Amino acid sequence: MNTVEFEALLKRFSGAAERGDGPAFAECFTADGVYHDYIYGDHTGRADIAHMMSDLFHRDAGPDYRWEMFEPVCNGRIAYARSLSSFTSRVPDFAGRQVVIDGMSRFALRDGLICDYSESVNGGVAMVQLGVAAPRLEKVLQRWSRQLLEQPATQAFLARGKSVV
Repeated sequence: MNTVEFEALLKRFSGAAERGDGPAFAECFTADGVYHDYIYGDHTGRADIAHMMSDLFHRDAGPDYRWEMFEPVCNGRIAYARSLSSFTSRVPDFAGRQVVIDGMSRFALRDGLICDYSESVNGGVAMVQLGVAAPRLEKVLQRWSRQLLEQPATQAFLARGKSVV
């Protein structure tokens, strides 16, 4: 896959996400694809990914959900894109609050589809926009910190130490 082909996949991906079309969104993934979400957790396989998009994202974000990708790059196996997304919360405790999130998305690719998706976003900024109370915000950020520190890639990074160039 080249960058032009990846851009076409991104249009399908973000368009399906904005529409809340879980099946179309899941078709952007391989049958065994994984979507790692910082709020809803990991979802594996098309049925689970479709459920996440239709029944979780759109349950909480609603019909004004937007997700645009910018500056895509692709080497055929791995691709990245910067993103902006926004929604008006439908979560009862935060209903009616608008949220804007920026992020960086990583796509592992196989056979022209996504086999592994993850993103880096500042969820703390989103929670402040929602009005999440400080004790709850701290609890969530502590959980995210633990998750980062427990990742095998983080553990390997820390074990290597600083290289001298």
